[in-house]
Amino acid sequence: MPAWTLRDDGIQIAVRVTPRGGRDALVAGTEEHFAARLSAPPVDGAANAALVPLVAKRFGVAKRAVTIVAGETARIKRLHIVGDPQMLARVAEALYGDAP
Repeated sequence: MPAWTLRDDGIQIAVRVTPRGGRDALVAGTEEHFAARLSAPPVDGAANAALVPLVAKRFGVAKRAVTIVAGETARIKRLHIVGDPQMLARVAEALYGDAP
């Protein structure tokens, strides 16, 4: 599965999360997922709570536009971002360098 896929109402991305990874950052990972380093620990949903605003900021959308749809307790998560699919795909491509 690619790192991102277009949906009618936005884009879906796969993210591999590294909690307690120093400063918060969302960068290109493999062709199957982005990589997120979070300073938050993987306890009581803290890493998930830090991931949503990080993704929202990088994609230029409101936090309410980002939801975790799979992998709530897993290292690799699938997130749905609501917005213009083409604009969101351009942001993903810019983060990645090009399409996966």
